[in-house]
Amino acid sequence: MAKSRTAVFRRDLHNHLIRMRNLALRLGYLDAKNGRWKIKDPKTERKLISGSIMVDELTEADYVYHAVQKGVDMKIGLDIASLAYKKLVSKIILIAGDSDFVPASKFAHREGIEFILDPMRKDVRDDLLEHIDGLYTTLPPRKLR
Repeated sequence: MAKSRTAVFRRDLHNHLIRMRNLALRLGYLDAKNGRWKIKDPKTERKLISGSIMVDELTEADYVYHAVQKGVDMKIGLDIASLAYKKLVSKIILIAGDSDFVPASKFAHREGIEFILDPMRKDVRDDLLEHIDGLYTTLPPRKLR
């Protein structure tokens, strides 16, 4: 079991969230088959490509493992459709950083459910904006560097 500060924080956060009333936490799985190590900082990558630094100058801190999470969008979409169809809720607040929820938000909206999206400061496609009632983020403003 991972013991890094980040892993412990996430595990504790997930344990807290799953115990909250009126909240559903949907976790997928990591597509490790297509996972890969990548250079964290695009500037470092550009320096490497230009030849201003060499591969042997990179350290562990320059890399991050990148794996795509799978299976979550379908679970959330089914939850949204089920809640809307059964009229179990009057409002859905979706916290998601992508725009894969057009069909689900459109369905909920047509069923009369108020649909609020927190895109975590990500750009939202126009076709999703068309089917939501509000756009709001709870993330603090970015610090300027």
